[in-house]
Amino acid sequence: MSATDTSRRQLYLLAGLAAVLAAVLYFEFGRGGAVTSTAAPAGNGAQPSNQAASAGGRVLPVSDVKLDALNGGERPLAAADRNPFRFEQKAPPPAPPAPVAPPQQTAAPPPVALGPPPPPPIPLKFVGWLNATAAQADRVAILADARGNPFYGKEGDIIEGRYRLLRIAADSVDVAYADGRGRQTIRLQSQ
Repeated sequence: MSATDTSRRQLYLLAGLAAVLAAVLYFEFGRGGAVTSTAAPAGNGAQPSNQAASAGGRVLPVSDVKLDALNGGERPLAAADRNPFRFEQKAPPPAPPAPVAPPQQTAAPPPVALGPPPPPPIPLKFVGWLNATAAQADRVAILADARGNPFYGKEGDIIEGRYRLLRIAADSVDVAYADGRGRQTIRLQSQ
């Protein structure tokens, strides 16, 4: 932008502001002389007593006060409960509620270990049984470990060198560790 463009823009802006100022002054003060400020001092009879002059000389009407309506309908006052001019002590505040005692917490003694921990569970699965004859004593149980290796045994046999097969039923087997600890019933696995 050049200097002439800047000065021309400032000139237009100044002219616009002057026009706005002129319009505001016209609407505020120059409305064709409709209101004249010929206010007379109060009490000289030029202005009625029920009208008041506002700033700028405008006359505002004031309605008459009806005193008869103010005095009508008197009713007797109720007796006062207290005298605001006499000192009296305040009523004491209500007693606070009795504090509720929190329930006593007794510390339970830590559990006492009653012996060695139980042996871990036996990780075998009961797959099924074989019956060579009709006798219950000839029933052979088929067990498998976690890797799927099969083990066969009759009641009383030692399986995998660690577990004793105690009882073989139609849907479960009872197995314990070889030393007799940790008896466990293993149900038949359906596949």
